[in-house]
This record gives sequence, C-alpha cells and structure tokens, in this order.
Amino acid sequence: SVVYLQVEAEVQRRKQLTHQSAERRAIISKCYKPKHPEVYTLQDSFLAPEFLEIERFCTSPGADLQGLLSYLESFSDKRIYRLPVFTEHFCQALVDELENFEQSDMPKGRPNTMNNYGVLLNELGMDEPFLTPLRERLLPITALLYPELGGACLDSHKAFVVKYSLHEDLDLSSHYDNAEVTLNVSLGKEFTEGNLYFGDFNQDPTPVPKYIEVEHVGGRGLLHRGGQIHGALPIASGERWNLIVWMRSSAVRNQLCPMCHRKPELVEAEGFGDGFTEPPREEPVDVCAL
Repeated sequence: SVVYLQVEAEVQRRKQLTHQSAERRAIISKCYKPKHPEVYTLQDSFLAPEFLEIERFCTSPGADLQGLLSYLESFSDKRIYRLPVFTEHFCQALVDELENFEQSDMPKGRPNTMNNYGVLLNELGMDEPFLTPLRERLLPITALLYPELGGACLDSHKAFVVKYSLHEDLDLSSHYDNAEVTLNVSLGKEFTEGNLYFGDFNQDPTPVPKYIEVEHVGGRGLLHRGGQIHGALPIASGERWNLIVWMRSSAVRNQLCPMCHRKPELVEAEGFGDGFTEPPREEPVDVCAL
C-alpha cells in the first residue's frame, strides 16, 4: 500500500541520518573557521553564578529535593523547573557564532523532524568539549528532580539549537521528546510572544488536558520530563534562539523505548545511537531515531 511504502521510505531515510551527519561534521571540521572559538569548550565563566551555587548545593552532603526546590522556579504540578544556566554575554557570543555558521556555505542538517531552522551541535564538534560536561554537571540536579527517569545516570544526549523567526519556523506543534529529561535554554535574541506551553505527561493523558504557559527568560533554562507534552506558541516579532538538550538514560530506555513503549531490539550504531546501549559491550544503538 501507499502508506507502507511511505513508512518504509521514512525508515530508510532515518537509517541514513547518522552517516550523513558524520559526513557533514567532517567537512565542517576541515573547512569552517569559527568566529568565536572560545564558545566550543565549556568554561565556568559561561555559567550563571546562580547555576554554580545550585551545583555547589546539589554536590554538598545532605542535599535533598526540598533544598534544591528553594533555588528553582516551579510551574504547577507538572515537574517543570526554571533555573539560571548561562550568562547574557555567553548567550550573545553563542548566537553570534551560530549566525556566522548559518551564513556560511557549510552543509547543515535539520535539528529534528519538526524544526527546519537551527544547528545540530555535534556537527559543529561541540559534543565532547561542551555538551558532555554540561550534561554531567546537570546530573546532581536531575538526580534529585527525576530519580525514576534515570536522572542520576543520564549517559548520553542529542543537542541542537532551534531558531524561530517570522519568515521561517514560527511555532512548534504539540509533541513529546525522545529524551528522559530535556533542558531548554533561552539564548535570545529580541522577540515577542512565543511562550512554551505544557500539557499532560504522555503516559497519563486526561480527557481534557490542562495546559500551562511558560515565558522564556534569557540565559535561563527549563528542565522538564521528555514525555511532557509541550509546544511553542507563535512568535509575534523578532527572532528566538533556544538551546535544546535531550538527555537520555540507557538504564531506563533499554527496558522500554520512550517513543514506541516497547522493549527495544538493539542494533549496532555510531555515536550515542539514540541513547540505547547494550551491556556489557556498551555499544550504542539506533532505534526510534527522530
């Protein structure tokens, strides 16, 4: 049938994504000259002083959830939390770097099936020097907030920056993420409207879901469960850039794929392989790639 052929074509397309991404990364590594090379390696000076304070608390003896919540903004009962992450100066430098890359003639991949504009940060070579240490520094926080989602052992990620503007992507439809925990940081620039909205957790939807809206605040990040239904309302003016980090726990998703809710059949793959690993070989695999 037509539907079967469409599904098969999509499966084949997704199987090629990792290989195509590696080819783009090789070209970028060889040919692209960064405008701000310093932003590629995480430094304490990029992080908001309040983030460093939260990190100190969470790594101190006796740190507990109630103590951590006193440092965070909480939204409703949906376990959505806002915290300072980056300085304004770093956000401006990162956006300037990404605009420079966007204006170059380098090959570019789409962040995911829903976002057409933005940058896959692993293709810029930011995984090891920037994103892995950022994820590892978030672990003491996510361990307290999301213990049942593997918050203490988020061992891989997919990270990308999405861009919304009037003549490109305006908004983002309701969806949930291929992640156990998501970090969404507002990088700027100047924009109006474009709030995020959050509905039910995907495993326990209600007949009439209750949505809440959350504003973006520059340099601040939202932590939420990947399975939380969410989307982005249209911006009314300007440009909005956000850093999205999908954080995954192989200990959780090896038991149950978060996308199809079945036990995954593991196959060999390059890179993080969508966050599935097969002990004892520790080789990532690629299932339900978005």
